Amino acid sequence: MNVSDPSINIETPEEMPEAARLVLENTGTNRVIAIYGEMGAGKTTLVRHICELLKVSDPVSSPTFSIVNEYLTSDGDTIYHFDFYRINRISEAYDLGYENYFFSGHFCFIEWPEKIASLLDFPHLKIRITVSGKKRIVTLHS
Repeated sequence: MNVSDPSINIETPEEMPEAARLVLENTGTNRVIAIYGEMGAGKTTLVRHICELLKVSDPVSSPTFSIVNEYLTSDGDTIYHFDFYRINRISEAYDLGYENYFFSGHFCFIEWPEKIASLLDFPHLKIRITVSGKKRIVTLHS
């Protein structure tokens, strides 16, 4: 994958780890990664595989009810994983103290970022997962 072709085609679930590797290689200095996609597109699965590459030993799961999960890597680094699907007002992200996470310098993976779009007014990586039959297309935008 390169800048002129920021898409990764995933034909089978076995290809998701390679997609995660390509995403990680293309994060640059971005530590906030917004992941867009419909329900069941594979957002959490992609985060799980990226976390494996970052040496997270904790179980990686969707933070649908907790809004944020915190994972530790074997190197002692912290990774944050957000799911804003269930928030109803932007004030809920303020109450969570989102800026302490987003500006921490740690990786922050955000599912359902469209719910907090006004808070993402700084450089970050955008990933869109599109479902076409059984195939997934992962597209990166900086």
